[in-house]
Amino acid sequence: MKFGHPECRTDDYERNGTTTLFAALNVATGEVVGKCKDNHKHQDFLDFLRILDTTYPEGEIHLVLDNYATHKHPKVKSWLYRRPRYVLHFTPTSASWMNQVETWFSILTRRAVRRGSFKGVTPLRKTIHAFIDQWNEEALPFKWVKTPDRILVKAVRT
Repeated sequence: MKFGHPECRTDDYERNGTTTLFAALNVATGEVVGKCKDNHKHQDFLDFLRILDTTYPEGEIHLVLDNYATHKHPKVKSWLYRRPRYVLHFTPTSASWMNQVETWFSILTRRAVRRGSFKGVTPLRKTIHAFIDQWNEEALPFKWVKTPDRILVKAVRT
């Protein structure tokens, strides 16, 4: 690529599959728990919740989620009902930016996935999980640079 030329893909660019990444950011430490799955179905989300349950066996767990149907499936609701230590917070529509894990997804994309060339889903997943491991070695919590009042002004629609 030459300076001043827009980035582009060649005409023989081939997409070799996709993966779904379920991830949770521990806002106190900055560490990430993540698991790549084939789909974004309620069964996959339940598998991820079980991983969180094992990773964090004690204490209250606050999950900030978007309004995706998977998160509200009856089997997911039933699982969570039996575990009252889980507290759910749903972001308003078009406000996923309020969830700090979205910031982390952006970092993952920029540093490990974008411009990558993956021969299939397995190498993509290995790259993602290697990035998570590396991230956790030096994890630090994110810091909000705006006050809660300034953030809420954008979140509340009149």
